Amino acid sequence: MSSEAAEEKKVTVRSSDGEVFELSETVAQQSETLKHMIRDDCAENCIPLPNVTGKILAMVLEYCKKHAVVSSVNELISFDIDFIRVDQTTLCDLILAANYLCIRGLLKLSCSTWRKRSRRDTRKIFNIMDDFTPEEEEEICRENQWAFE
Repeated sequence: MSSEAAEEKKVTVRSSDGEVFELSETVAQQSETLKHMIRDDCAENCIPLPNVTGKILAMVLEYCKKHAVVSSVNELISFDIDFIRVDQTTLCDLILAANYLCIRGLLKLSCSTWRKRSRRDTRKIFNIMDDFTPEEEEEICRENQWAFE
C-alpha cells in the first residue's frame, strides 16, 4: 500500500469571513452536513460555510477532532467541560454552528450548558422585559414544567 493510499482524504472548508481550514474526512464526518456533502461528491473543492465565522469554526473543528479519535469517556468528559467554558456570545454561536452543521454531541453539550443559565440571565442577554409578577411567573413555570426538565 502506497503512502498516498494510507493517507486519509482531506476536506477543505471556508468560514463566512474567508478563513480556510483543511481537515481529515474522519473529522469532517462528525458533522452530518459535511458527511452528506462528502457522500454526494460536493466536497471536491472548498466547502463554503456562510453561517459560521472562522473563530467559531476553529472551535467546532477542535471539538470534532477530539471526538473523532477514540478516547476514554473520562478524557472526553474532561475535554467537554473545559471546552464549553466560554462567554455567552460564543456559547450562542456554538449552538448555532452545531445546529447548522448537524453535530449532535456539540449541540447537546452547548444547549445543556445554556439551560443551566437562569431565566433572569436569559432575559438580560436577549433584552427581554420581565413584566410578570412573581406569582404569574411561578404559575407559568408550573404550567410548563416540561420545559424545565
